Amino acid sequence: MPSPAKSPRLDLLQRPRRLRRTASIRALVRETRLCPAQLIQPVFVIEGGAKAKAEAIASLPGIERVPLGRLGALCKELAALGLGGIALFPKVDPARKDAEGREALNPDSLVLRAVREAKAAAPQLNLFADIALDPYTTHGHDGVLTAKGDDVDNDRTVEILAEMAVLHADAGFDFVAPSDMMDGRVGALRRALDHTGHTGTGILSYCAKYASAYYGPFRDAVGSQRAAKTGPISKATYQMDPANRREALREALLDEAEGADILMVKPALLYLDVIADLRAHTTLPVAAYQVSGEFAQIYAAAERGWLDLKKGRDEALLAIRRAGADIILTYFAASWARENG
Repeated sequence: MPSPAKSPRLDLLQRPRRLRRTASIRALVRETRLCPAQLIQPVFVIEGGAKAKAEAIASLPGIERVPLGRLGALCKELAALGLGGIALFPKVDPARKDAEGREALNPDSLVLRAVREAKAAAPQLNLFADIALDPYTTHGHDGVLTAKGDDVDNDRTVEILAEMAVLHADAGFDFVAPSDMMDGRVGALRRALDHTGHTGTGILSYCAKYASAYYGPFRDAVGSQRAAKTGPISKATYQMDPANRREALREALLDEAEGADILMVKPALLYLDVIADLRAHTTLPVAAYQVSGEFAQIYAAAERGWLDLKKGRDEALLAIRRAGADIILTYFAASWARENG
């Protein structure tokens, strides 16, 4: 019987699959790596003692509003995971809200009491303060409105934010993070911090924050959304147009010149090109915020059985890192660190 024909062989010097042959080889040549120290966990805080119950957030599965009395224990746990820090967001009692957001300047506000609790429990944990007025205003905007009430007053808002930043630095925050997108606010915050002796307090600037449809679950979590009958809030006059890419670089370079220490893109997954642009044009650390809607859509698809939650989570985080982000704010931070730290 004739011998079976030999399988044809390609005459290849380069076979990229050689570097994918085993798990250990793939790990050896992996270009993008993720570790807990690169992740920041957003934490929502509410009033309540150590025995108070946490509040589930329907649009953010697995994420809860934490009573103040239980925050210290959570911070110890997150610090033990080796996370890069937490970003604290208060859910303010509606009775304390007004059109000017005056509660933001209350030296005994919920978030300022929260940072004292967090620092006492886990002094090594980096704490990031959200500097914007939307949790404190009845209208849900990130600043005070003009006399006509049809837009946010940039300069009046910046004055308030600078005072707010000093209060937050006084209370113990390591970084203030202006998320409002007012013109000139990074420079104003830097001057105010320096003039009050807070030269070591850093500024993480939301330099490229887009007017995105993906913030809904967050607004639910902090209670900054308007009543359903009034429709969603438009922040298009101060947050960036999702169609614009070059504008983000302009915003980033302005904030760098004004004294920002870290530059952040928000949202993350829909703006990987913007993250890459910033990485190519600055030597500052670049952060990205995987926002509530991005988290929720992965979770919702997994709940329906359309994708694997852990694999979808991990691929998304690696994509953000691969695009150039040094730091990621993500609701997946704690769960990822528990499994991979």
